[in-house]
Amino acid sequence: MKIRPKKSLGQHFLRDQSIARRIVDSLVPHQGYETVLEIGPGMGVLTQYLLQNESYETHVIEIDRDSVPYLKEHYPALAPRVIEGDFLRWRLDRLTDQKVAIIGNLPYNISSQIFFRVMEQRDQVPEIVCMLQKEVAQRLASPPGNKAYGILSVYLQAFYDIEYLFSVPPEAFNPPPKVNSGVIRLLRNETMQLACDETLFFRVIKTGFNQRRKTLRNALKPLGVELDSPYLDQRAEQLSVEDFVALTLLVQEAMD
Repeated sequence: MKIRPKKSLGQHFLRDQSIARRIVDSLVPHQGYETVLEIGPGMGVLTQYLLQNESYETHVIEIDRDSVPYLKEHYPALAPRVIEGDFLRWRLDRLTDQKVAIIGNLPYNISSQIFFRVMEQRDQVPEIVCMLQKEVAQRLASPPGNKAYGILSVYLQAFYDIEYLFSVPPEAFNPPPKVNSGVIRLLRNETMQLACDETLFFRVIKTGFNQRRKTLRNALKPLGVELDSPYLDQRAEQLSVEDFVALTLLVQEAMD
């Protein structure tokens, strides 16, 4: 039995074993977790290497109904830990109340949604190692002052230290995607809570980047508040996470 990649699920199965092992070896289990959840294992190219590591227990979540019986048949020891479901509609605390690391070759079309879902449960997720479209991976890891730096870069970097690890060419997959891929690692930082309102923080980031070529003085006009700050003479891509927190506090004060 062989599983055919489904276009509707954005599936591109990794077939290069050396890259698969390298992705799995990028996990740093001393982050204080004993459980790893793989998102979208497909035919188990990463799974096989995860199962070789006894320092954590591997679970997988798969939405593809064809892949689920394949995984159970080919990895019988894993069978009780194969979850058939959609990660976007699933909560980690159904698996355990302990820390869970996340790994996966993420479908490019929903990678941002997966990160937003993780962010809702971030205090339970000390580490993420994943492969996604290279351009998106670079954006998430990008520092301020870079054109790749954007909304999700700031939001994720507020709570995670992000490192771009390596690139993966299209020919490593079946079928080959039309773009290059990149592998990144996110490690939870020490920020438990922002000094400002988190919902407003995200709104300020999003509003600022919606017109990223404009200075923040103009880009933030839709917020409808009067501000006086040196930040307003800069563009969104020039501000660090700390700068955005400080700016959000000013907006918060102006709104009260």
